[in-house]
Amino acid sequence: MKKWFKAAGIRAIKTVAQTMLGYITVGLAINQIDWLTAGSVALVAGIYSLLTSLAGLPELDKDAKGGE
Repeated sequence: MKKWFKAAGIRAIKTVAQTMLGYITVGLAINQIDWLTAGSVALVAGIYSLLTSLAGLPELDKDAKGGE
């Protein structure tokens, strides 16, 4: 179970970072970014990532099969 939390957490953090990056690189100046919305959207993406990880994590399936 500890491996699942670690793998799911890493995946969620990456998803949050990618979502935030995508949100802030749409051509806006730094002072035009709505940081509350950007953070909210990134947080929702992280929660979505954790929930989809409940269906399975390929990296753990690979480990369980001996690293195939």
